[in-house]
Amino acid sequence: MRGERGERGERGERGERGGNDGAGAPGPDGAARPAGRRGRRAGRRETAGRARVPLRRSLLGRLLAVSALVAACSVAATAWIAVQTTSGAIKQEQGQNLTADARIYDTLLAYAARNPTWDGVGATVRELARESGRRVALTTQSRQPLADSATSATAPALGPQASAVVDPLSVDTVLAARGTDGRSTAADRIDPRAVGPFRLSTADSKALRRTADSKVECLNRAGIASDVVVGPSGRPRVQIVGNDPERALGTRCDLAALDAPTRSERKALDALTGLADACLKRQGREGVQLDSDLSWGDPSASSAPGEDGTLVPRVPVPVPVPAPAPGDAPAEATEPSVTPERTGENDRAIASCVSAARGEQLSSYVSSPALLFIGDEGGATLPGFDLSPANTARIAGAAALVLALTVGASVFAGTRLVRPLHALTGAAQRMRDGERPESVPVSGDDEVGRLAAAFNDMSAHRARLEEQRKAMVSDVAHELRTPLSNIRGWLEAAQDGLADPDPAFVSSLLEEAVLLQHIIDDLQDLAAADAGVLRLHPEPVEARELLGQVAAAHQARAENAGVTLTVAGAAPGPALRADPVRLRQAVSNLVSNAVRHTPEGGRVTLRAYACEEEAGTVAVEVADTGSGIPAEDLPHVFDRFWRAEKSRSRRTGGSGLGLAIVRKLVEAHGGTVDAASVVGEGSTFVLRLPGTGPSGP
Repeated sequence: MRGERGERGERGERGERGGNDGAGAPGPDGAARPAGRRGRRAGRRETAGRARVPLRRSLLGRLLAVSALVAACSVAATAWIAVQTTSGAIKQEQGQNLTADARIYDTLLAYAARNPTWDGVGATVRELARESGRRVALTTQSRQPLADSATSATAPALGPQASAVVDPLSVDTVLAARGTDGRSTAADRIDPRAVGPFRLSTADSKALRRTADSKVECLNRAGIASDVVVGPSGRPRVQIVGNDPERALGTRCDLAALDAPTRSERKALDALTGLADACLKRQGREGVQLDSDLSWGDPSASSAPGEDGTLVPRVPVPVPVPAPAPGDAPAEATEPSVTPERTGENDRAIASCVSAARGEQLSSYVSSPALLFIGDEGGATLPGFDLSPANTARIAGAAALVLALTVGASVFAGTRLVRPLHALTGAAQRMRDGERPESVPVSGDDEVGRLAAAFNDMSAHRARLEEQRKAMVSDVAHELRTPLSNIRGWLEAAQDGLADPDPAFVSSLLEEAVLLQHIIDDLQDLAAADAGVLRLHPEPVEARELLGQVAAAHQARAENAGVTLTVAGAAPGPALRADPVRLRQAVSNLVSNAVRHTPEGGRVTLRAYACEEEAGTVAVEVADTGSGIPAEDLPHVFDRFWRAEKSRSRRTGGSGLGLAIVRKLVEAHGGTVDAASVVGEGSTFVLRLPGTGPSGP
């Protein structure tokens, strides 16, 4: 393998790297940069010539333009919002907007739902007017007065447009949603407080209340918190605290008795079913049997009874008929539920008929629709918002002031923003001209300050890279000079007749040539890894077997140095997918370093194991009991041409490329390499590579 790489090196780029003496290195755009001091002066003149950016293209100019646009939009939006807000307030005062008066509407709606006429509503109207400070008036749809909080004979006439229509059978959903009690409105727009014939008698309500109280006591004894909630019809129900009614299913507290309809409720429900059936028959459809929650359908499915009057196209549980009390006549048997065909069109038709039937049934139990007027107590109307010349001048002056303040603040902020950017630009251009990198002041922790800090880090990193590049050139020259000088010396000695070309002579020259070839191969591997063209041929590899091969290859050298070289761990070890040649090269470099830096009597141990903290990762560890590496040198062990001994003698160290190659090879496999060391105790290098799971026996 070394020989093949040597041939590639000899056939490679020998002579392709021509010099560029006197012309300067080509720039990023392909043009040659000026060389020397004259070039730098020319670059500075070019920089000075284009340092000033036109205002329309500068960051400051764009910031000013954007600020002015934002200020103009802000002023326009503020003016529009002010006009809309003022107009809305005036409309509210005139009774055209009842957002703030929803409570008045809701109170009168509740009165209409509970009373068949408007008689006696005057006291309620006067109380609402007193609490709101507004004039409240009710009239029939023909504008005949029903109640008015303005009792004086000189009360102004009502406005031409009513604020709302109070009709419990056709609730205004917008106003009802803004009500004070948060009650929802049924889908058919009938107020849930309009119960009509479904209202329980006092006796039935008290009897059910006693039953509900007993169920609550039973649930409380079972450790389930519950309360009694009374609906608009007077029917109590048990509400589980936490809204999880299924918790009561596992107890002996049977709540079904509270769901059984009373005789009056069954009678009202039968009447409602008859009205709905008549509507459906007029449409040529089959009738339905409504449940107490006004649902219909297949009686085999479950239902959740409620009192909000919502029409539910779902399937209820058959309602049990309560046993008759002593002395009561037996209730008439009800016919079984009719199951119409379940289609979307059928459900819509049933819902429409049930809604119409409810309205017909409740019409005699609720008050007739009335017009609601809400206005100012004195009857005065506030004028609309008039943008007079004086108001126009005020708005224009305020807009100009806001615009001036915005522009001034933008200029101040833009100047502070551009100043550090100019410093960054100047420092970057000086770096381009080849001058020594320098830091720029960091003004704060904002975006520009972070940019300056990042630039300083980049500048320092570039300086380090430049120093490393110079050191690398010097190191490469030093590494190549030694074998070439030896070869030249021996050849000149042979040419002058001072040395005989015997086998020892040829062996010495071959040793120097092989050393030179090794350096070139290492440099070629690093160059390929840096360029991303390092070719790998991955295949399944048993890690412990590979370590055994590396140990066998270095065993003779370790014995000569008096170092014990062992492979720890039981076979078979963890498996991974890697290029075995490249992986052996990486581990061999580590073993070679470990043997070189371990004194006589020391130990070098190779081990492969699966990482517990990183699933699917295999660790390859090379540990020695050598001299160790100082803590300040650990961050540099993988740098190119770095050696712990600064003498650069091959007797105490290699070329300084071995660990750099290890890192590149491991990274090419998608892994990482770490080093830990204690001076005087030894060092440990760990390669972490993606694994394929444990190998089989």
